[in-house]
Amino acid sequence: MLSAGLPQGAVPKLERPGPLRERVYETLLELITTRSLQPGQHLVESELAGHLGVSRQPVREALQRLNTEGWVDLRPAQGAFVHEPTEEEAEQLLTVRTLLEAEAARLAAANATSKGIARLEKLCAQGEEAVERDLIDVVVDTNAAFHAAVMELAANAVLAELAARVGRRVRWYFTPVARQRGKQSWIEHRDLIAAIADRDEQRATQIMREHTEHTRTSYHERNSG
Repeated sequence: MLSAGLPQGAVPKLERPGPLRERVYETLLELITTRSLQPGQHLVESELAGHLGVSRQPVREALQRLNTEGWVDLRPAQGAFVHEPTEEEAEQLLTVRTLLEAEAARLAAANATSKGIARLEKLCAQGEEAVERDLIDVVVDTNAAFHAAVMELAANAVLAELAARVGRRVRWYFTPVARQRGKQSWIEHRDLIAAIADRDEQRATQIMREHTEHTRTSYHERNSG
């Protein structure tokens, strides 16, 4: 077990093929965004290298890249720590997310296809089931897939690229409030699907705006509680 508390077996050994430092980076980023590695947690190079089955060099390079991107803080004479997001950082990120997602919902309503709507309905059913079974990791993954499917329906490559750049951070902020949002989040998803199916651009925009605002509010309430 890592000294910082990561469960044994939570970090998968990496396959050798492919750029090793890239694979180490992706693995660590996934552990951070899913909160397997918690904000403020100390990241010890030697322990991470042992769990990943690699040398310390690709771990060091990955940590440096994660530091540059704001996921990890490198502190002189102390080492690496998972970044602890400030309220201001969360506010800025989630506000931008609302703008992107609301426009995606509008475009999805304008471009809706029966196949795309069926995909949203399937994901919504999976999310509802995961909530009932209290499978929070599945809830988070399915939520991300649902929003990605809305973005795909929007059929705007530039918007999708921008959304992808903030998507992982959105997941980082959503994970702690996924249980708190619970069924209500998926009720809102159902309402959104109905608006998209009706090709009601205004309604879809409003529902998505309110939906993302609820997540933002939940995050701030949790942190201030």
